[in-house]
Amino acid sequence: MSLFTVAVVGRPNVGKSTLFNRLIGERKAIVDDVSGVTRDRQYGESEWNGKQFHVIDTGGYVVNGTDVFEREIRQQVEIALREAHVILFVVDVSTGITPLDEEFAELLRKSKKPVLVVVNKVDNSRRQVDGVEFYALGFEHMHFISSLSGSGTGDLLDQVTSLMVEESFNELDNDLPKIAIVGQPNAGKSSLLNALVGEDRNIVSEIAGTTRDSIHTHYKLYGKEFILIDTAGLRKKNKEKEDIEFYSVIRAVKALEEADVCMLLIDATKGVTAQDVNIFSLATRKGKGIVVLVNKWDLVEKETMTSKKIEDEIKHKMSPFTDFPIIFISATEKLRIHKAIEEALQIVENRSQKIPTSKINDIMLKEIQHYPPPFYRGNAVTIKYVTQLPVVVPSFAFYSNHPDEIKEAYKNYLENKLRHHFNFRGLPIRLFFRKK
Repeated sequence: MSLFTVAVVGRPNVGKSTLFNRLIGERKAIVDDVSGVTRDRQYGESEWNGKQFHVIDTGGYVVNGTDVFEREIRQQVEIALREAHVILFVVDVSTGITPLDEEFAELLRKSKKPVLVVVNKVDNSRRQVDGVEFYALGFEHMHFISSLSGSGTGDLLDQVTSLMVEESFNELDNDLPKIAIVGQPNAGKSSLLNALVGEDRNIVSEIAGTTRDSIHTHYKLYGKEFILIDTAGLRKKNKEKEDIEFYSVIRAVKALEEADVCMLLIDATKGVTAQDVNIFSLATRKGKGIVVLVNKWDLVEKETMTSKKIEDEIKHKMSPFTDFPIIFISATEKLRIHKAIEEALQIVENRSQKIPTSKINDIMLKEIQHYPPPFYRGNAVTIKYVTQLPVVVPSFAFYSNHPDEIKEAYKNYLENKLRHHFNFRGLPIRLFFRKK
């Protein structure tokens, strides 16, 4: 069964994301004074009284809003309410009960889940007296807190953990493979995630930049289990005009760091751009596995060898690292999306392989003997020993009498031979040369 889950809900701008950050102990949700900043459900983990649980932050709920994002946020909040075991209904003492609070309360009264009313911004005794009016909403449990300073949150967490039934949750499996969906804004990342999990897990819109937070989804279908991470679109720095966009890019980079494999979405209708190359380079510098997905393939007019030409263009622009899978997909048509997952999981497997030292030396020393390194100042450069290093990114140490004199061309030769004999497709390889 899933980890115990707490949903933080309420109308816009009552401090839900500030409370979420307080509960999980880090700045994970984007906080801003502009209503509507939190658009998707945002997950975090919290621990209190020795118990672990999930916390979901949601967008501000507007009952009859006509804005496209307000409609989508309503759906997201409703999904969060279904997923949660306990609901924290956040209200703002500085404004008192509003019509939106009353409409939201009516929705929550229909739920069979425990609802704790969290009266936020109570930072003095006068405001605590003012907060008593929220009993009129008709809920039994009330907590007066200041999510900014943290006062009152301890008592709130005490009650949350007291409602947890031991049998109803398990520890989160942190050993599951993590696959990040990365790419430029509007490349189709959220559409791909929704197609894979079979529900509107993220808000999907044709407005670039809709996903501002990175979203973690536990995938367990068709005998496969892993964590999918959808990220905010990575833009060029000179386009970051809002603080919100800036934090989104930081979060996307952090999500990329968290992942084992990155699925880089390229918009087939736009071709390979400089920013696609930048994202690819960032992933490889951080030692992540790579699958390139050419999305919106259904929208491209095709001729003979169209896919081959695009594949050659991608590998040319991403060189010198070219040993990675390229899959032509359509997230909206669900074309080859499961093949993309299979490739990503194969790369996770490739990443975890540990090759015995004796096997590496048997193979690689023969290749070195067949084509030895060039001489240095009339002296032979020899490599006598090779071993795989005990690190996450596939890395190999070559022991030589002149390690600093081995040229880049020969290093590329050694990498190509490692790839030829061992399956490291989709993975950057790091070579180190040491004095024997």
